[in-house]
Amino acid sequence: MSATLAQTTAIQHTVDADGHPMALWEKSVAQPKGHILLHHGRTWSSIPDFDLQVSGEDLSLMDGFNDMGYSVWALDARGYGETPRDSSGWNTPDRAAQDLAIVLDWLRARNGETTHVWGWSYGSMVAQLTAQRYPLAIASVTLFGYPTDPDAQIPQSNSQSEPSARPTTRAAAASDFIVPGSISQHAIDTYVAAALKADPIRADWNQQHQWNALDGEALALPTLLLQAEFDPLADTDAHARFFAKISNPNKQWVILPGGDHAALLETPRAKLIKSTVDFIEWLAY
Repeated sequence: MSATLAQTTAIQHTVDADGHPMALWEKSVAQPKGHILLHHGRTWSSIPDFDLQVSGEDLSLMDGFNDMGYSVWALDARGYGETPRDSSGWNTPDRAAQDLAIVLDWLRARNGETTHVWGWSYGSMVAQLTAQRYPLAIASVTLFGYPTDPDAQIPQSNSQSEPSARPTTRAAAASDFIVPGSISQHAIDTYVAAALKADPIRADWNQQHQWNALDGEALALPTLLLQAEFDPLADTDAHARFFAKISNPNKQWVILPGGDHAALLETPRAKLIKSTVDFIEWLAY
């Protein structure tokens, strides 16, 4: 699929999630092989993460999947990008999973087929929680930068504190890029500027104990686990124990040499894209 047949600018949609407006970004191709929805991580939203436009470099994940023949969607969670905070000021794992399920229902009604979900970091945890609870809404799930341990238990907090709503800093926006030479300084600078523009105030999460519901044995969908070699948040031992528990036999675990937590924007980007597409298309056989 030629990139010339893809959209050059992401289109923003608004999806109602129990009365809350969710920003959903679209980059489509003609006669797509399928549809992929991307969910960002803990810190920054869809546009800096998944549609970074850098002069002279191809770094947009959305464009990369378009080039492989897939239409791509990306969701801004509550408090991220163009999706406002709700009245509480917080996001929670349960709310994020329900929001994603609502958006997936919207996509199925629009596209006439179920969507493949691709989650990064916290987004991978949201993707898994959604897949466990709403399996009919998802064709397959890809988990990248998966930052949790299947045997960890998060204690319940009864804190009634207000969300901190801290401003984004340049240092924080650049903090995931740790492998020298894996991305240009110009691209890092462009990413930092995009993150500061899209997410000037960092989103806040509470009720983190809800992540305790994550359970590989309850994950009955085809699952791709992607791990970058130098990702400090992706522990190999934890991945091995999680991978062994995934109940669906259609599962793969792929290591991306040379990348870190931000490998989707670094030199392993092409391998990350191809690994995802290969898994999706392997499921058709």
